Amino acid sequence: MTIAPERIAQIEARRDELAAQMATGDLPGDRFVAVSKEYAELEPVAQAAGEVRRLRAESDSLSYMTQDADDDLRAMAVEELHANRAQLEAAERALALALLPRDAADERAAMLEIRAGTGGDEAALFAGDLFRMYQRYADNRGWRVELISASVSDAGGYKEVVASVTGAGVFARLKFESGVHRVQRVPATESGGRIHTSAATVAVLPEAEDVDVQIDDKDLRIDVYRSSGPGGQSVNTTDSAVRITHLPTGLVVIQQDEKSQHKNKAKALKVLRTRLYEAERQRLADERAGTRRSMVGSGDRSERIRTYNFPQGRVTDHRINLTLHRLPEILEGEMEELIGALIAQDEAERLATLDA
Repeated sequence: MTIAPERIAQIEARRDELAAQMATGDLPGDRFVAVSKEYAELEPVAQAAGEVRRLRAESDSLSYMTQDADDDLRAMAVEELHANRAQLEAAERALALALLPRDAADERAAMLEIRAGTGGDEAALFAGDLFRMYQRYADNRGWRVELISASVSDAGGYKEVVASVTGAGVFARLKFESGVHRVQRVPATESGGRIHTSAATVAVLPEAEDVDVQIDDKDLRIDVYRSSGPGGQSVNTTDSAVRITHLPTGLVVIQQDEKSQHKNKAKALKVLRTRLYEAERQRLADERAGTRRSMVGSGDRSERIRTYNFPQGRVTDHRINLTLHRLPEILEGEMEELIGALIAQDEAERLATLDA
């Protein structure tokens, strides 16, 4: 994608204008915050634009030198021009990516929800494997994982687990994980050695902040009751479990992992706020995109996105036709190659829409 020189000049001029405004020291506090935020967002774009401008000027100079009468100088210029064009192509792509509209939620924390699907106990065990995979990936990136709620299966693993993941760029890197994950393996309980297929559903939602979603108390029905564990055993003897129903949408959130009713209510409201925020994001995205669906997936939780095949030691992402024979490493949280490929595909598709 070729960026017009006029566009590059506009970017650099705006960057310089913002820098000059901040340098005066005359801006009121709220205005200074707004200007400095825009400057921080624009500066990487301006730097990328400056690199494109520099390489284009160098290309023009080298092209002129290829007409030189001196054979040695001409040969050197041809060689350097070849290298320059490769650098210029990469720089123009980097600038185009920097100019793409950003998902405002990319830098947010994320709510990770994993639910066992078809497959009974084996699906719950697989849901546990997925949760540990994301925990290890988070550890590798220096993120923090806080368990919100969990329903443990009798055989181990999770029927359902919800966690908050916080850190730099969490949602940007995890947002393509939403969908149905399928596993093919021989369960420990299978005496005949037959391969079983089971599944778990993953949802990754950007966490909402208080200012994003205003919830009116009159729109909530809050019920409290005693928490109960597996088999109906009482977890405690006080009414600490909380069920919140959002009346306008019918969304229901239940939280009982904490012994404190206050803590359970706070966690339930956090989950509710995040789900309402995601519903509004999805509505706006559908309005903008119409019927267009991304190659890396719509984020639809019913869409099968990936298969983990234990007998062959491979992981296949069906959206981008990528197969990696590194199943043990991926389950240990070494997901960078997989997630990087999904991000690259998304960038390539969005660039293609700009060229269209």
